[in-house]
Amino acid sequence: MSDQPTTTQFADLLPDMDAGVFAEKIGRALSDVAAGVVQTGKAGKVNITLDLKQIADSRQVDVAHKLSYVQPTAKGKRSEENTTKTPLYVGRGGKLSLFPENQGKFEFDSQEQRSTQGA
Repeated sequence: MSDQPTTTQFADLLPDMDAGVFAEKIGRALSDVAAGVVQTGKAGKVNITLDLKQIADSRQVDVAHKLSYVQPTAKGKRSEENTTKTPLYVGRGGKLSLFPENQGKFEFDSQEQRSTQGA
């Protein structure tokens, strides 16, 4: 058996979601809501929803990641909702990753390339 974990490490996966843009959106929402909470003394809210749907008959899923937040303001509240998708591979034990577990390495610096470059 392999020593590789078979559970998804979310902290490692988050930068892959929407090419890192989703993580930036979460950071911005947290900062904006926190600033509104401190300025007004009112509660705020940040919601992250992940919906998974299989892509055809493959070992891939489309992960729809939705970020919504409510930021308190002096005279009410401001809210926003944004949804994007990222296709991910499902590996052993359901582990999610951007690339399949059994993807071979690409040999970009092979012996053949080196010999043609020197000619």
